[in-house]
Amino acid sequence: MPLDQLLCTSLEPVARGRRIAIISEHASPLAVLGGVDSGGQNVYVAQVARRLAAAGHEVDVFTRRDRLDLPPTVEVDGYRVVHVDAGPAYFVRKEDLLPYMREFADRVCRFTMAQPRPHDIVHANFWMSGIVAEELKRRFGIPFVITFHALGKVRRIHQGDRDEFPVEREEIEARLVGCADQIIAECPQDEFDLMSLYGALPSRMTMIPGGYDPEECRPVGMREARVHLGLPPQAPILLQLGRLVPRKGIDNAIRALARVRQDHADATLLIAGGESERPDPLLTSEIARLSELAVEEGVSDGVHFIGQRPREELKYWYSAADAFVATPWYEPFGLAPLEAMACGTPVIGARVGGLQYTVVDGATGLLVPSNDPEALASAASRILGDEALRRRFSAQGVARAAELFTWDAVTAQLEDCFESVIRAGAHGQPEVIDQRQAVAQGFDALIETLTQARSDLPTDVLVLARILNRCFINGGKVLVCGNGGSAAEAQHFAGELVTRSGSEHRRALSVLPLTTDTVTITAWANDMDFDSIFARQVEAHGAPDDVLLAISTSGDSKNVLLALEAAHRQGMRTIALLGGDGGTARGLASASIVVPSTDKQRIHEVHGLLVHLMCDLIEQAQETTAAHRLEVSL
Repeated sequence: MPLDQLLCTSLEPVARGRRIAIISEHASPLAVLGGVDSGGQNVYVAQVARRLAAAGHEVDVFTRRDRLDLPPTVEVDGYRVVHVDAGPAYFVRKEDLLPYMREFADRVCRFTMAQPRPHDIVHANFWMSGIVAEELKRRFGIPFVITFHALGKVRRIHQGDRDEFPVEREEIEARLVGCADQIIAECPQDEFDLMSLYGALPSRMTMIPGGYDPEECRPVGMREARVHLGLPPQAPILLQLGRLVPRKGIDNAIRALARVRQDHADATLLIAGGESERPDPLLTSEIARLSELAVEEGVSDGVHFIGQRPREELKYWYSAADAFVATPWYEPFGLAPLEAMACGTPVIGARVGGLQYTVVDGATGLLVPSNDPEALASAASRILGDEALRRRFSAQGVARAAELFTWDAVTAQLEDCFESVIRAGAHGQPEVIDQRQAVAQGFDALIETLTQARSDLPTDVLVLARILNRCFINGGKVLVCGNGGSAAEAQHFAGELVTRSGSEHRRALSVLPLTTDTVTITAWANDMDFDSIFARQVEAHGAPDDVLLAISTSGDSKNVLLALEAAHRQGMRTIALLGGDGGTARGLASASIVVPSTDKQRIHEVHGLLVHLMCDLIEQAQETTAAHRLEVSL
């Protein structure tokens, strides 16, 4: 039986007719987008709820009543929106909502008790909704999954004292990570942050991105779009769309426009968002701040605030732009750049969060640092000046969006996740959510790590290869050590350099793995201690012209640290392949490469690549040296 057929037959079908509660305390699916607290989460909840309902599930969305005239419940697109009385019935910033969450949870629990039967599962959106889901689980035993949409610790890193959420947020998020039945990570960076900052278990995480609606967001010819919107047909246009708040980095785009105009004098920047369709600095303070900045930069005639735009109109705005600009300080996922891609618009995005996942640098757009007007201007000028590049980015962006990010695909993955959690609760044991998805996630996680490593590590690879090659030129040898998988990599490294024959002139290179002498290792570990098994061998074999290569995923293995210290006493150079934050070894080694991941499997996999790269570089250098010597002898 073919593998794909076997996989399909081994997975139980998703049950229909589940009762699903979606909690979204501040982001109502009925809200108009573009306001201070109306953005991607509102779209996410509305799109998911509509599709779950269309799939035959009974869906209730619980959100806070923020207007007196709102009815208790509203039926829309096949699902029900329940307005929960918690705090005053007017707008309250989400930063100030925590005191009302206990009342919110109590009201939802009362609603649940009045129903013929409770919901089968709760999907919490944002950390405060997680408080409500946690209470439903405690009182009624209803399992819950959570999509955080943003993380307090990440926000604090990027915003510092400007972060106005209560200090309890991070503690509450950590508690929810521990008690949620499943956590939905929206991109590899989100997954990494949950594991490294909150200790989330990979077995309790599922990566499911946000999406776009092909009916709303599809390519429209640029000329048609500009005629429809009354925009100039030829002028270079950059577009920024989203909530008008400082972290979105719109000031970066305005500063960049001043530089872009040196090459494209008639370039303009359209900024969509705000409290109404008519931009008003009195209603949206960010408009006032950005307008003043545009004057300071001398581009006030080229910066246009276009206010809130209806969803049905967005495809025209996206399609009318030569490029979409999104350079926030941080971005957990970012739906607007994805929608722009789906409309065939190249995206210039910040190299942060989910933008690193949705936007493929050099394929669907360009990635730049988040607060670098020069880099943004350079990227924008490059796109504006190259029609062939724009067309290539456009075609590849549309294809990537359609393949990976439609709301139908996202909702189907959520259904699988919900069903797995429900069945795990019924059976008393966890289930595999989707074996094919698990395989895909493994590839995605490695690709994400490799992409980050490719950006961060090339210089470090060259440095380590030069140190090793210099050692061989001086007649020295390399000692190499590691534990477990790193021991295997140490032997792999030795085998490559002792036996490789890339050229007839390349001599065998002296590399001694400290992991293979079982007599010495077992005798010393049995009679003395295991921690010094490598250090003892360094003392025996190491000399001042030699190098010690230490391989460790954590950088904190005691026997590796003692080996590094012993090498220093012998007058040796020390280098290391590490992971995570590099651990103690990073400070002990003369030079090191630290793989940007906390996942040991991913670190091992990248270490294998680094070994090959260093061997290739050494091979090339040895060939050059050998050829030179042969030339001299002739």
